[in-house]
Parts: sequence; C-alpha cells; structure tokens
Amino acid sequence: MEKKNDRVIELEEVHTYYGASHIIQGLSLFVGRGEVVSILGRNGVGKTTTLRSIIGLTPPRAGCIRIEGEETTHWPPHRIAGKGIAYVPADRHIFPGLSVEENLKLAERPLAGGRGWTFERVYEYFPVLKYRRRQDGSTLSGGEQQMLAIGRGLMGNPRIMLLDEPSQGLSPILVNTVTQILKSLIRDHALTLLLVEQNYRVTLKLAHRHYLMGIKGKIEQIVTTQEVLANEEIIKKHLAV
Repeated sequence: MEKKNDRVIELEEVHTYYGASHIIQGLSLFVGRGEVVSILGRNGVGKTTTLRSIIGLTPPRAGCIRIEGEETTHWPPHRIAGKGIAYVPADRHIFPGLSVEENLKLAERPLAGGRGWTFERVYEYFPVLKYRRRQDGSTLSGGEQQMLAIGRGLMGNPRIMLLDEPSQGLSPILVNTVTQILKSLIRDHALTLLLVEQNYRVTLKLAHRHYLMGIKGKIEQIVTTQEVLANEEIIKKHLAV
C-alpha cells in the first residue's frame, strides 16, 4: 500500500496562470518514490505547464507543491533542481555554439567520492553522443538532440526526472530507440520519472500509472498500465485517437 510519506512529488489544488489565462485549475496528483507516472492528454490541456509548475519556471498562484515532503511551491528553479530534479523540456534547449560535450558539462553536478554520472557513463547509454562529442549540439538530428537533452539531465545526478514529450518530432524507429534507452535507465538507476506524452504507446512501455488530463488540468481518470492493456479504448477515447 502506498504511504503518503513515500510521495516524492505531490501537487494539491494547484492553480497556474500565464498572464491572465488560468491554465491549470485545481490540479492534484502525486508520484511515489521509484515510480514512473505519465500525464496523458490532448494539446493545450496543461501537461507541460504542470511540469513547469513543479520545476518553478511557471510558479502556481495558489495550491501547494511538495518535493520529497518539502514545500517548494515558490522556490526558484535552481533551488528546486538542487533537490535532485532534472527537467527535460520538449524543445530540448540545446545550446547553439556549444559542443555536445560542452552541453553536457553545463549540467554537471558531481557527487561526493566520484560516484554518479560522468561523460563516459552517459556515452555508454548514448554511444552516438561520444562520436559527436566535438560537434555543435544544435546541429545534431532530432533524435540525437533528444538523447543529448536526456544525457544532460542525467549529468546533474537527479533522483527525479521530469520528461516532456520525448517522442515529439521523432521517427518511429527513433521513438523506439529512445524508449528502450529510457527503460534501461529506469531499470538500472531506480529513477522516479514523471512523463508527459501524447504517444500513449510510449507511456505504456515506461509508466506504471497514467493521469488522463482534460482541459484546464482537470484529471478525468487515473488508470494503471494493466487496465489500459486490458482495454485500450480507455485511452483511445480520452485522446480521440
């Protein structure tokens, strides 16, 4: 049985705005330690805004966000990241003019005793980045940029990762490649992962639970992967796919 003190991410009645636009209206959800959870929904319902609220880029005006039991609702992003959270945005934010290795270096946050993620460990999971380590990161293909964005997130040695639309703009072959890499990372490193995605078939391979989000950040249903596999119409109807 899930215990409340095992919740590493918790949102309670969160309200987030862009200017005068009330984007998220009363969102509550949680992610347990070591859990992989997805938020599924159509474009514009507030999925990305949810991640931006958690990491502090678009702070809520009301409600409460807790990370590992500590309220972080109005903390600046760098302080939230310091709690061991990596955010990989949908547009990847690869820095032009910097090489692949320099992009990785920017996020480096070594652990005491030399443990944790290094260039070589990232290259083990993403060998193509090793071959392109001197190349300008902004000139990589879409799939390679996604790998770089995930690798850069790992260089901060996170315990929690917020991952926004990892399959966006990728060919089916590359989607499968990135998905398999993420499965390996989750299995080998016990990452807690909150995943935003429109491709529900990707989320079924990665996540244990799924929040089905409707307009204004309203959670319409919470389902397990097992429930969806038994009846995929649950998600197909929700996403109108």
